[in-house]
Amino acid sequence: MDRIFFYFFFISVRLLAFLPLRVLFVLSDINFFFVYYVFGYRKKTVRENLKNSFPDKTEKELKRIELLFYRHFCDLFVEVNYVLFVSKRRATKMVTFKNIDIINKYYEEGKSVIVAGGHYGNWEILSLFGLYLKHAVIGAYKPLNNKYFENFINKSRERFGGIPVPMHDVTRMALKMSQEGRPFFLGLITDQTPVKGDIRYWTSFLNQETPVFLGTEKIAIKTNQPVLFCSMRKVKRGRYEVELELLTENPKETKQYEITEMHVKALERLIQEKPEYWLWSHRRWKHKRTNAN
Repeated sequence: MDRIFFYFFFISVRLLAFLPLRVLFVLSDINFFFVYYVFGYRKKTVRENLKNSFPDKTEKELKRIELLFYRHFCDLFVEVNYVLFVSKRRATKMVTFKNIDIINKYYEEGKSVIVAGGHYGNWEILSLFGLYLKHAVIGAYKPLNNKYFENFINKSRERFGGIPVPMHDVTRMALKMSQEGRPFFLGLITDQTPVKGDIRYWTSFLNQETPVFLGTEKIAIKTNQPVLFCSMRKVKRGRYEVELELLTENPKETKQYEITEMHVKALERLIQEKPEYWLWSHRRWKHKRTNAN
């Protein structure tokens, strides 16, 4: 069944990828009507997340963010599938990396970099970093149940020079490359929700107590490589700008949880600037401190 579902998806989306983005966005507009008005995909989760994250906003303001989010969400579906199939030339037109020289500078110094980001904008196009960098570009991913999808997505990312690595192997890979003196770029999506038994740290994020993975901080301290945050801004439909913000060059000199707090607050500032581009349909706060242990 997994194979049948995958090939149905592959053929359908492959045909759509021949179309220009402007045509695909017409399909996105149609899809928005069904996703939002007909099926109401995860509306309850989205509304609860928005209300708890922005207690000072009016119902009208929250409604506006909700609608903009669903429009972006439908665009995101189109864009992600588009990137999986199109040529490098067409893919690179979707994103501008504003200060990528900062990464190449670290390469010349023999340093690796650890880059934190979130489910904001179109995080899939961050795989294009591999086309511009001298570093070995490692992208951590969460293994999928459907291995046909997983293999296909990973091969697509490899086209852009990336090295997909399962989350549970990332620390080992980073330490190995660090010991071998091979500079790497490690990209981590840091706003995923830990499973209940793995929660070790809580922080305040968007006005709520939130469990956070400590992997970014642990890897940074073990390798003592610079840590940056990846900001993404949506310029228009299908067009993004990516800018890197240095958090620390010396992780071993930071206090416990300091790096974690830095990348959490950086993402929070980005979301507050344009909240409609974060993944509000994700059940980010499904665990509460009272029942997490």
